[in-house]
Amino acid sequence: MCRWAAYLGAPIFLEDIVSRPAHSLIRQSQGATRCQTPVNADGFGIAWYGERPEPGLYRDVMPAWSDPNLRSLVGQVRSGLFMAHVRASTGTATSRNNCHPFAVGRWSFLHNGQFGGYDGFRRHADVLISDEFYPHRKGATDSEALFLIALGEGLDHDPRAAMERAIGKLGALARQMGEAPHVRAACALSDGRNLYALRHASDDLAPSLYYRWSETRRGWAVVSEPLETDEADWREVPPGSFCTFAGDRVQIQDFCPDRLSAAA
Repeated sequence: MCRWAAYLGAPIFLEDIVSRPAHSLIRQSQGATRCQTPVNADGFGIAWYGERPEPGLYRDVMPAWSDPNLRSLVGQVRSGLFMAHVRASTGTATSRNNCHPFAVGRWSFLHNGQFGGYDGFRRHADVLISDEFYPHRKGATDSEALFLIALGEGLDHDPRAAMERAIGKLGALARQMGEAPHVRAACALSDGRNLYALRHASDDLAPSLYYRWSETRRGWAVVSEPLETDEADWREVPPGSFCTFAGDRVQIQDFCPDRLSAAA
């Protein structure tokens, strides 16, 4: 399982989330504590928003802890909205195109989890990507496919419904042609204004996800694992939830891709 962190609030240096905390994302890449894969060494990436609507993107295949360019970048760049990811591959190649986050237009997206047996239905998953967004298919991961399917399902208009439909369709393929666990997903996505996050699984083992409002930073941190061991106010996102972070508020709604199959 991968690890990730996202932030929305007053502009801060990226290092305040990525590298400086006691259990920062870079530290998690070497020693995660809340997943079965403690080492996440199959690449990393950052998407951040600045003066333009589209996010900046930096990704590489090196382990996050061994890239001096990453530490230099996060020590100099300030942003009020960014997300970062360290990757543990579930089968696809370690390549830059397979590293998260993914970006199309003003949207950015990352994912921790899997669709069971994805290699057995990869071609069928690609068919679910609309013609409009298929030219953006650069890698081979289920995560990128999920993002592009969601864009075609109306991400611009209703992010929660679009993600429900996208995960519902990929989950149906996993049940028909893949293997258990069919769906595990903790995702973050942004349109450059709000930050969205979801936690869902087809079993009882949804990937870990936490959030916290910091008065010091004046912002939200949304993370796979708490960043500081001495902070007791991290809140766990309940499984089956979709979170919208906007300003200093968070809205948590039910997230149920299975309602699609129930209605069919």
